[in-house]
Amino acid sequence: MAYAGASARAESLKAAVSGLFSQKTIVFAIFVVLFALLSVFVPTFLTGANLLALLQSVAILGILALGMAVVIIGRGIDISMIASLAVPPGILLQLVQWGHSVPYAVTFSLAVAIVFGLLNGWLIAYAEVPSLFTTLASGLFLAGFGQVFFFDVDVVQWSPDLHSLSWMGRGDILGVPKPVIMFALAAVVTAAFLKLTKLGAFIHAVGDNLLAARATGISTRPLIVLKYLVAALIGVFAGIVMAASLESMPTRVFNSTLIYDVVLVVVLGGIGLSGGRGGVSNVVIGTLLIGTLLNGMTLMDLSYSAQNFIKGLILLCAVVLDSLANPRNEETAQQGDI
Repeated sequence: MAYAGASARAESLKAAVSGLFSQKTIVFAIFVVLFALLSVFVPTFLTGANLLALLQSVAILGILALGMAVVIIGRGIDISMIASLAVPPGILLQLVQWGHSVPYAVTFSLAVAIVFGLLNGWLIAYAEVPSLFTTLASGLFLAGFGQVFFFDVDVVQWSPDLHSLSWMGRGDILGVPKPVIMFALAAVVTAAFLKLTKLGAFIHAVGDNLLAARATGISTRPLIVLKYLVAALIGVFAGIVMAASLESMPTRVFNSTLIYDVVLVVVLGGIGLSGGRGGVSNVVIGTLLIGTLLNGMTLMDLSYSAQNFIKGLILLCAVVLDSLANPRNEETAQQGDI
């Protein structure tokens, strides 16, 4: 009995130490240190205007990272999320400018996003095209579709007729900018989906081991379609919040490096690329760190090339650390490459 009690205490201590030195805890500590250093050495960092800009930029990045997290937990990747961010919301703004009603524009743009998400999921789940190549190609297709058939200019302006949607990105509640509140709401809904529903549990199971999940009776192919549909809809939500906040939609954002920032948030936050691990708290912590880093580099007037170099180096280190922390064994290797 004494031995069993000592063993239980040892296991409890081991779990506590493991939690204390988890990737999530370490990343949060780095965020606190980085925030303190920028506050001391960059005079314009701790100003109200900059913190407001930081919160708004972090919100859009965080919402996108939530969608990416759902896909990666299910062991995939979605390079097309920035197309989902830019094109359907851009179409919404353009249709209203052309004189269409807001309900029609919203319905049409959501239909585009739904078809796009279903197409991604079908190609990956049923045609068995690797998700990396599928979403790379589909993102280019959607961006081209918008540019050819809808967008008269690269930046589509927010129409006064869209005042019914302005609340999503403008103003604040008790001093908290609306985009941050939208991020918090999206985080709560995503966390509830992943933690409290069977579908969320099934996504974790598929990410952990596709063959084992299929053997237990889980319909894995429809589930894969679902997660890409969810990612597309989250991308549209982020795009509408962004457009309402900026009062425009810069459709050329598709050509930016934003997708790498999203992947960096998810991986650095502790969601393993091997699938089946992580949750919304990882996204929140990763978003805080990367958002603060991006803001600090901008304030220090680092060139765009230098920023990309630093982000690329951090992403490379994060991917290497992820591969060491979550190695692929023979069983998981049979699931196919992302």
